[in-house]
Formats: sequence, structure tokens, C-alpha cells
Amino acid sequence: MSDKTKFEIEFVIQASPQLLYQYISTPSGLSEWYADNVNSRSELFTFIWDGSEENAKLLKKKSDEFVKFSWEENDDDSFFEMRIIVDEITKDVSLFITDFADDDEVDEAKMLWENQVSDLKQVLGSK
Repeated sequence: MSDKTKFEIEFVIQASPQLLYQYISTPSGLSEWYADNVNSRSELFTFIWDGSEENAKLLKKKSDEFVKFSWEENDDDSFFEMRIIVDEITKDVSLFITDFADDDEVDEAKMLWENQVSDLKQVLGSK
């Protein structure tokens, strides 16, 4: 088992939790911002970037709240999760990402998420 570092990153997104959930939980939604193309067969999702494919298993999901995936190639307990948090008072919607990366790649992984979530915000018309 490789030792990866868990990190969390939060983005405020101006969209309803229901709409945001469609973009983080469905192949068509994920294809809009996360990967070039995404296909799924039940719990197995295939993410395609520049012709290369990576498979992830959908471990858990709860409608309008979160999705949790595990990359098939990983032989550890790492996962990545996208959770929708709504502030009780302000009603602000945040996308809370939990992911794992090797110690020397955490900053790079965070930058990758920032770029991808920036694409998501553009698709949603969020600032």
C-alpha cells in the first residue's frame, strides 16, 4: 500500500445542489468539465483524457449531496469524493473535494482540481 496524502479543497459554486449534483454524478455531466468523455456501466465509470482511459468505481453516492469514486489502478484505500455543502445561514453552495496524492504531488493535484472546477463553473455560468 502506497502512502498518499489526503487533501481537501473547497470551492464556492453559484448553482443549485440539484444541478451541481448532475454535473458530478452523471457521465454526461462529468464529460462537460472533468474529462474529455465519460462512460459508465452500473458502478464502473471510464474517464477518457486525450485518448487514455482510467476506470473508477463508484463507491457511494447520495442524491444532491455527494459522489465517491475509487480509481481501479489504486491498490490502497484512496478515493476521491465530491461533496455538495449548503451553508445553513447564507445558503451558499460549495463543492468540497477530498482526494489523495503522493506527497510531492499534492500541490499539483490541487491545481488540477482548481482548473477543472474552473471549467465546471464556466459550464454552470457560475462566477
